[in-house]
Amino acid sequence: MYKARFGRVSAEFSTLLDDIPAGPFLQKHRSFPMSITAERKQALIQEYATKAGDTGSPEVQVAILTERISNLTGHFKSHAKDNHSRRGLLKLVSQRRQLLDYVKKNDDARYRKLIERLGIRR
Repeated sequence: MYKARFGRVSAEFSTLLDDIPAGPFLQKHRSFPMSITAERKQALIQEYATKAGDTGSPEVQVAILTERISNLTGHFKSHAKDNHSRRGLLKLVSQRRQLLDYVKKNDDARYRKLIERLGIRR
């Protein structure tokens, strides 16, 4: 009796669920994408690169992290209880802080220019 009620889902039941439209739910939640598109990432790389082909300099990394942080911040305006993503946001902020501290330690003028371009306070 237990297996019959709570065992595997029958094939006829799963096909009934296929008819349920998922449109409004997906459209509602795509207004604030949590990640950045590949085109936007390439634009950030070109804008903040220190030389041609530069994808790993701290400026580029901080710019990409800043974009991801701003996207997640917008996501939390409509999903206030999403604590799993909030933990990811805190990790991104910490990683950006470490990169900014590295830039400040090596070249203060470069640091000030970067935070001014990105609009980051501190």
